[in-house]
Amino acid sequence: MAQVAAVPLGSRRWEPDGPTAVVPSDDPTPAEALARATAELLSRQSPDGWWKGDLETNVTMDAEDLLLREFLGIRTAEQTEATAAWIRSQQGEDGTWSTFYGGPAELSTTVEAYVALKLAGDDPNAPHMLAAARHVRAAGGIAASRVFTRIWLALFGWWPWERLPEIPPEIIFLPRWVPLNIYAFGCWARQTIVPLTVVSAHRPVRPAPFDLDELHTDPANPYPLRPLPPLNCWDGIFERLDLALHAYHRHAVKPVRRVALAQAGRWIVERQEADGCWGGIQPPAVYSLIALHLLGYELDHPVMRAGLASFERFTVHTEDGARWLEACQSPVWDTCLATIALRDAGLPADHPALVSAAGWMLAEEIRRPGDWAVQRPRLEPGGWAFEFENDNYPDIDDTAEVVLALQRVDHPDRERVAAAVERGVEWNLGMQSKNGAWGAFDVDNTSTLPNKLPFCDFGEVVDPPSADVTAHVVEMLAETGRAEDRRTRRGIDWLLKNQEPDGSWFGRWGTNYIYGTGSVLPALVAAGLPTGHPAIRRAVSWLEDRQNPDGGWGEDMRSYADPEKWSGRGDSTASQTAWALMALLAAGEGPDGARSEAVERGVQWLCHTQLPSGSWDEPQFTGTGFPWDFSINYHLYRLVFPVTALGRYLHGSPLTGGRR
Repeated sequence: MAQVAAVPLGSRRWEPDGPTAVVPSDDPTPAEALARATAELLSRQSPDGWWKGDLETNVTMDAEDLLLREFLGIRTAEQTEATAAWIRSQQGEDGTWSTFYGGPAELSTTVEAYVALKLAGDDPNAPHMLAAARHVRAAGGIAASRVFTRIWLALFGWWPWERLPEIPPEIIFLPRWVPLNIYAFGCWARQTIVPLTVVSAHRPVRPAPFDLDELHTDPANPYPLRPLPPLNCWDGIFERLDLALHAYHRHAVKPVRRVALAQAGRWIVERQEADGCWGGIQPPAVYSLIALHLLGYELDHPVMRAGLASFERFTVHTEDGARWLEACQSPVWDTCLATIALRDAGLPADHPALVSAAGWMLAEEIRRPGDWAVQRPRLEPGGWAFEFENDNYPDIDDTAEVVLALQRVDHPDRERVAAAVERGVEWNLGMQSKNGAWGAFDVDNTSTLPNKLPFCDFGEVVDPPSADVTAHVVEMLAETGRAEDRRTRRGIDWLLKNQEPDGSWFGRWGTNYIYGTGSVLPALVAAGLPTGHPAIRRAVSWLEDRQNPDGGWGEDMRSYADPEKWSGRGDSTASQTAWALMALLAAGEGPDGARSEAVERGVQWLCHTQLPSGSWDEPQFTGTGFPWDFSINYHLYRLVFPVTALGRYLHGSPLTGGRR
């Protein structure tokens, strides 16, 4: 579906050979394909220096937007009609909704989409609604949906609060050394859980505009009881703990609860960002608004006004009048990746577009402590976040890639760049976990207990180290002259120990083993491992084995749920083909080394499938928020990574001493 860009686009274009640009042929050469893609990428730069592609997830974002507005009493007919049009457009032929392109039916997503369409006035007897309801019943009905879906339904009396896991606000009192304190959760989870404790304590119910009997397997028994798991397993222990917490809810000490709710409210307000959002992501924002409203914040309060206004900046309007919401926005990530890609494509280090991008990234550096300082109170700040505004949660991955990008640009204020790079490097080094690797936001956020709680069925709720983030940090450390640093070597050792038996690496933030392997190989080579190292050769063999007959690479999201069948398998995509090529080129499988048939076929696939615009068609989701549970289609990935891969194919890699 064609879309209107959510952000203003720049008009600056690169002419690779002086005043006469390359005219692309129907089947371009690699050089022509790169020139075309480079020009397209440059044209998408904002006049302020940043890039941002749309970040597409699934229709729960849109359904929950309508439910939030219904709860607050601010839903408009225009918003409802436009959102419903988008939700309908994403419905599968079987009447269901999935969480990624081409994925299987997903019960909770289908329930939320159905409720939103019914809220919009769709007739339950219409064929598309009947088909959705049939699937919901066949999959176990509302009772089988995830906890977060049932929380939304409880807000309108469609599900009883008594039949949901209890989340007491008194959790805010737990000190850091106590298991299951809020800092035992990943940053995205704690930002969601704290406001949910307020909602759980109030248990609000707005009048339901209709019933949902058709979504129950047995309308006469819509809330069936499930037997308790045995006491000799974690589920059994936590289910019984939940029963105790429900009893506490009925007899909570009122003064203690009042203090807990007040402290939770302050915690929420203190973490609202300058743009009005919370953490730059949707779940904390919607629950924070509900929680604060329950605590007495009127809709015209500045905190509430700013929070609601932030959703408008997350809204994408399509050419045919539909609207959908980004779960998050990725300007820092997109900008550093675009900068790296354009340098690899051959742009000079002092090109105006790159200098502008570097200037914008420098201004985005976060110089104050955030929640990460709970674990590292003496560490000096100096990182970058993913979003426009998210000073509480800079992340290790963005910081590593921004440093790599700044290293490649000849910015006129070299002292400022050097100081920012040094701060970013030192902050990342200070965020190393005790096992030698790096997570995304926090240090040693590895407890297994939070994932076992009854209400934590919405995806990963902790932030353990991952191969892709660790690889990016190792690559950054190597490029800044720290390849032999003891901490870098510990990161390398962790990567080598965590290679999969088949030679690949698991990808936490991109899909999946192709992303992990595409991240690790360039890092290991940059850090000095010879291309003949056994770990590198095993990875090369794995990539060659996973290449599709058409010459590209692809990996379906189902590799997270069924790696034996789907690891490195799926329809060829531009971004995943580029990741594989970046890995192979770093390993010496290209023009700088032994000429590789796999590399040549991959490059030809990119050339053959390039669109006249210079980009590639990629409806597949190749990014992740939570592996399997929350999938992402980064709309810029289909362009920025092929530019990097083609640039390194033609010009060599700066990390391997290639031709430049």
